[in-house]
Amino acid sequence: MVNFALIGAAGYIAPRHLKAMADVGGRLSAAMDRSDSVGIMDRYFPDAAFFTEFEQFDRHVSMVQAGPADARIGYVAICSPNYLHDSHMRYALRSGADAICEKPLVLDPSDLDTLEELEQQTGHRVNTILQLRLHPSIIALRERLTAATPADKHDVVVTYCTSRGSWYHASWKGDLAKSGGIATNIGVHFFDMLTFLFGDVQSRSAHVRADTHAAGYLELERARVRWFLSIDRAHLPPHTPAGQTTYRSITVDGAEIEFSGGFTELHTESYRAILDGRGFPASAARNSIETVAALRTADLTPEIGAKHDFLSAL
Repeated sequence: MVNFALIGAAGYIAPRHLKAMADVGGRLSAAMDRSDSVGIMDRYFPDAAFFTEFEQFDRHVSMVQAGPADARIGYVAICSPNYLHDSHMRYALRSGADAICEKPLVLDPSDLDTLEELEQQTGHRVNTILQLRLHPSIIALRERLTAATPADKHDVVVTYCTSRGSWYHASWKGDLAKSGGIATNIGVHFFDMLTFLFGDVQSRSAHVRADTHAAGYLELERARVRWFLSIDRAHLPPHTPAGQTTYRSITVDGAEIEFSGGFTELHTESYRAILDGRGFPASAARNSIETVAALRTADLTPEIGAKHDFLSAL
């Protein structure tokens, strides 16, 4: 049985990690979060130790790692706020465990270099969650693109509107220094998916960068991409069904790619791949991390690249 620890047990994404741990037959040894709203743990691991102070969590992990081999923690799952990912991965590696970290792996691309050095020093590994690479529809699309005769670049449009209330701006997610902004916090896995499908980034431009939405243009090896990301419910298309708070669309050369289902199981598939030695290393996240970091800091260049249609209504 594989033993896990979890940092960020009260967060939005933690339940998917808890379910994945249970699905792969693992055991949660200890969890930590400053918030104690972690009743979800009872569904999966009611006997796991829980701490609201990192120092107590650290002491518990240190004792476990010094104890019997079959009780030692093999993986620390990290679901903490984005700006803490780097330090929590360092903690995991130095504690004698591998890390499983949510997106974005880090905010500053230079941190990837340091993490890779620490992997060499400790002999432990960072695994990043890049769940869209495991989605059946995305895998099928990649296979079709790979099998097709090379041609001109594809025209791709990515639209993702996921409504969030005013709480978002009062939380760490609304703090650019802590979340990385809209393109990073809700878009980084889409940028990873795009490079997974269409190759490395050749150029990038940001047309709009606001507290609630962002848009821009990417030139990839095999695609021209217009993208729009938003947490403002006012940006949901008029045809969105009543009560639906999220709109997700990807078109390739005008054809819609259906990938709305199957998301709830992708973390389990990620964990299975990690335990089988097929997880995505820190290096796999570099393209997307460099892209969102550049979009976060670069001057707005609305004159470069084709614009997303949604911008005409703003």
